[in-house]
Amino acid sequence: MDYAQVTQAILHIAIGLGLSAAAGFRILIPFFAMGIAAHNGLLKLAPGMEWMGSTPAITAFGVAALLEVLVYFIPVVDNFMDVIEVPAAAIAGTILTATVATELDPMLRWTLAAIAGGSIAGGTEAFMGLTRLASTAAAGPAGNIAVSTGELASASVLSILSIFVPILTVVVLAVLLFFVIRKLRKRPHGRYRY
Repeated sequence: MDYAQVTQAILHIAIGLGLSAAAGFRILIPFFAMGIAAHNGLLKLAPGMEWMGSTPAITAFGVAALLEVLVYFIPVVDNFMDVIEVPAAAIAGTILTATVATELDPMLRWTLAAIAGGSIAGGTEAFMGLTRLASTAAAGPAGNIAVSTGELASASVLSILSIFVPILTVVVLAVLLFFVIRKLRKRPHGRYRY
């Protein structure tokens, strides 16, 4: 690979990781954004995955994303959805990263997608599920609505940033990871440090 190919590969990996992180907030919004971007020539999709940029696929992703968003505003159902969506988010993150990391050998692309994309999406979804449980305990349904609104905004913003400013997305992900690790670090007495 020459310098230009390496640069393209890094950009595509950054796009994939950003979309995967967005899938940890809402699974279908990054698919919808990726489909629109591909349809408009802003993203090149991997061979065999070009169908994701078709009008029928974009329509299906849009309708499914709307339903997913609405379901998360229903108290109790949103907590149930978190259980289902952790493994689904990991699968979605893998697919998203593999679909846009077009500059890599297929074996490397899918391996990276499973390890990095799947882990980022699944980890983000798991963390948000714990956040939702804590908000339910602290504030009831009103807390869940606030968390759902934040997740919707995060998924939308990360999807757009990933496509248009992928390197900035990686920086945002690194900062978020720093804060998550800091928040999860336990004190000697088993309490979380805030």
